[in-house]
Amino acid sequence: MHRRLLVLALACALPAFAQQPADLQPLPEPPPPPPGMAEDDFEPEVTIVKRGEDTVEEYRIRGRLYMMKVTPPHGTPYYLIDERGNGQFVRAQDAVPTLSVPMWVIKRW
Repeated sequence: MHRRLLVLALACALPAFAQQPADLQPLPEPPPPPPGMAEDDFEPEVTIVKRGEDTVEEYRIRGRLYMMKVTPPHGTPYYLIDERGNGQFVRAQDAVPTLSVPMWVIKRW
């Protein structure tokens, strides 16, 4: 049964892989950044600090701390984000309202 499904899936996918456009053109080079901006301005500086047993990764752009990733020795890491730029950090899941998806049992067997 599984082999038949695999063969059927491959038979359907092979024509898509066989098609190639006839005349491919190379993409033009991206334009340079605006004057006064360096390429380093877009990449964050990451500083890894050990605070007690926690490992804290601090993300900065142009010297301003905007996010921290806290990795405790046991458990999952969590993020602290400065949403408004005022220096007050909130946890990432607290910043986004929780979504409650309705779930119904359709069929049980």
